[in-house]
Amino acid sequence: MTKADIVDRIAEGTGLTKIETKAVVEGFMTTVHQAMEDGERIELRGFGVFEVQHRAPRTGRNPQTNEPVPIDERYEPVFRPSEKFKDAVDEAHKEETTSEEDAD
Repeated sequence: MTKADIVDRIAEGTGLTKIETKAVVEGFMTTVHQAMEDGERIELRGFGVFEVQHRAPRTGRNPQTNEPVPIDERYEPVFRPSEKFKDAVDEAHKEETTSEEDAD
């Protein structure tokens, strides 16, 4: 699913124009991006949490030469879905699998 697909679905569901919906979606994405750059945690109840996690420096290896490669510390954006979200996805896929097995 692309950003355009998301805009289409939201526009259909809300009655807003695609132009208005695109502005809202891009505004949301910009806000999340800027907040995470500032190190803020974003919690959307029932959906999940966007946050920045620190990754300590470590030594990796080049899989072709098997030589050690130093990996610098870094800060990564991460998303942790809520339990409600995870359960809904799990149930949807279980139902999909069950209906496919019944069709066979």
